Formats: sequence, C-alpha cells, structure tokens
Amino acid sequence: MGPMLAFYTSIGFTVDESMAPLMFSVCQGDMKLNLHAPRLWQSAKFDLRGPMARPGCGDVCMVWDRSEADLDAMLAAASVEVIEGPVERVGGKDTGSTTGTSRYVRDPERNLLEFIVYPSSQHH
Repeated sequence: MGPMLAFYTSIGFTVDESMAPLMFSVCQGDMKLNLHAPRLWQSAKFDLRGPMARPGCGDVCMVWDRSEADLDAMLAAASVEVIEGPVERVGGKDTGSTTGTSRYVRDPERNLLEFIVYPSSQHH
C-alpha cells in the first residue's frame, strides 16, 4: 500500500489507517476512497464490492472544489501526469446534467481518476 498511500497523500488526501492492514481509507473533504489490500480479498466474508472487481481496481470521479489552475498546480506538484484533459464532461452533479471540465490521471495501481471542476469553482 506504500505507493498508493503516498500518491493519494501527495494529491491532498488524508489517510485513515483504522482498518489497517486489510483496508486503508483516503479522505478529502466529504470524499472517501477505501483501498483494499489483496489479503482482504482472501476472506469469503468480503463480498461488498463489484462482482467482477479485483484487488487494486477502480474508476473514480472526484469533484475539485477549487479552480482549474489550482488543480493543475496540485497535479504538477505531485508529479502526476494528466493522460487526458482538460475536456468538457457531464458530471454527477445535479442528476448528471451539469457539465464541468475534467482531467484524467492514473494512480500507482493504474486506476483511472477523474477530477472534475464545475464552473462555479472557477471563482474561488
């Protein structure tokens, strides 16, 4: 979990290790991602997940509540490569009808992360 926790810490998340070593949670604002260690998947009791999911998989969209410039600066400071974007996307805000500007990156396990900035965030 070392590279994963370091990655999420570098992009502004805090780490909750209360379930370590089976699971770590990374938190930012009201967002929380649970990172499952492969050992957790060995338990037959662990079935609250996608039916085809495997350890290390994920695809997450996070709302960035600051400006696009702040997002670009944070990603650059963390040496995170933007693989696509900025591009306009329909996000989940307001039942999926509101567009924002997204950047896509990958974490150390190659999970796809989308950071979306809605127009109202540009004024902060």
